[in-house]
Amino acid sequence: MVEEITSIKPLLILFFSFSASVLVLLSGKRPNVREGWSIATGVLKFLVVLSMVPTVLSGQTIVYPLYTFLPGLTIAFRVDSLGLLFALVASFLWIVTSFYSIGYMRGTHESRQTRFFACFALALSATIGVAFSANLLTMYIFYEILSLVTVPLVGHKETAESSNGAKKYLIYLAGASKSALLAAIVLTYSVAGTLDFAQDGILSVSGDGSPAMLLIIYILFIVGLAKAGMMPFHSWLPAAMVAPTPVSALLHAVAVVKVGVFCVLRVILHVFGVDLMRELGLDTLTIFLTSYTIIMASIYALTRDNLKARLAYSTVSQLSYIVLGGALLTPNGIIGGIFHIAAHAFSKITLFFSAGSIYVATHKTKISELSGIGRQMPWTMTAFTIGAFGMIGVPPLAGFMSKWYLVFGALDAKNLPLVIVLLTSTILNASYFLPIIYKAFFEQGVQPDAELHAPVPQSLGAAARHETGGIKEASPFIVVPLMLTAIGSILLGLFPDLVLELARGVIQ
Repeated sequence: MVEEITSIKPLLILFFSFSASVLVLLSGKRPNVREGWSIATGVLKFLVVLSMVPTVLSGQTIVYPLYTFLPGLTIAFRVDSLGLLFALVASFLWIVTSFYSIGYMRGTHESRQTRFFACFALALSATIGVAFSANLLTMYIFYEILSLVTVPLVGHKETAESSNGAKKYLIYLAGASKSALLAAIVLTYSVAGTLDFAQDGILSVSGDGSPAMLLIIYILFIVGLAKAGMMPFHSWLPAAMVAPTPVSALLHAVAVVKVGVFCVLRVILHVFGVDLMRELGLDTLTIFLTSYTIIMASIYALTRDNLKARLAYSTVSQLSYIVLGGALLTPNGIIGGIFHIAAHAFSKITLFFSAGSIYVATHKTKISELSGIGRQMPWTMTAFTIGAFGMIGVPPLAGFMSKWYLVFGALDAKNLPLVIVLLTSTILNASYFLPIIYKAFFEQGVQPDAELHAPVPQSLGAAARHETGGIKEASPFIVVPLMLTAIGSILLGLFPDLVLELARGVIQ
């Protein structure tokens, strides 16, 4: 029996993010103060999350009940190994993204920056709420809040294109959660009489419900959790690329899609449980869906010339690694899927940060326009290369570690076709990333004389302007964060012990 410790820390962490949004709104006319609040509360939030690591690693669980409606129907928080790992990644990257956002929003002279930073803080608050949810009801509340507060971020530019992207985003995510996900939760309560997560699975412990009913509940969960980006419920994600790059980084690496796959892992491990998943054959169904998504999304990525669109389809593919790990139902597979939450976060946020740096410095968005950019922006493209290698799974980067465990998880499950899927996916990853790196470093770009006489876009920040005709790196507020996340991807691969220990805590 896991020992539970009651502590207000989970609620305190949510308070920091919420208070940040209020303070940002109150400081809207003073940009330095406004952005200072984002950074200060982000640091406080991360430190409190970090303070819970020794407790959880010792095998204890932190709980904080907030309100009870009915028996088995409560708003409550619970910090276990899985939730703490997700919260550590999200809270740390919020600090880095805050610095990056300052450089990007000022460099592109974006309007409505106060609304941007306020919604950004609320999004991270909702993300932590999902991570620390003790049951399906609490998870659902914060899942919905996240959908709503990120709509203004997706439609931030308020153009026709961004408005359409925001509408599609809202229709897909809110529509799925308000119909399928809510129905799945109601049916789960009717079968089990509780919504509290259980180590062996709510439905497995209750022993009620026919196989047909349980299959319906599972399918409703998969459809309702559209944030996970599994095909065919993925098209909202590329459409959301109309958002500013910091938002894309938030959507793809830290908050929205990670909340989706995190919730799917909760459903697999703590709603159904390993034994019931295997008994009903739900592992086979999930493995098929994720394998299809991994391969097809990679093929779509190969066909995209827009850099952010290619990264978006890469995200669709890579997210399914996480769900796949859980669906394998083997210790190595589950560890690999959970580890990929952190590995993907650091590598993918580096890639989106790099795409934003290129845009601020050059206003280029297409891969075909990036010839020679690596010699003009060496720091940015070196970080991009590290992030790409992490996605491919090149050692010693973190992506290699997660793929290593996934392959062994597939072998433990005696699923050789899945090993072939993982190897094919790696080849496809290399196929859509390596040409970008080659073009950036080894192809000849625009001649200096041509650049010298080229008009300079007025919207570019001073740090990104041409001085003698050559493109230079963006502001340090942009370049330093992307280098830090690139280094983080390396360090996570070299020193994976903390993440591995938390991942192992999930299966004990």
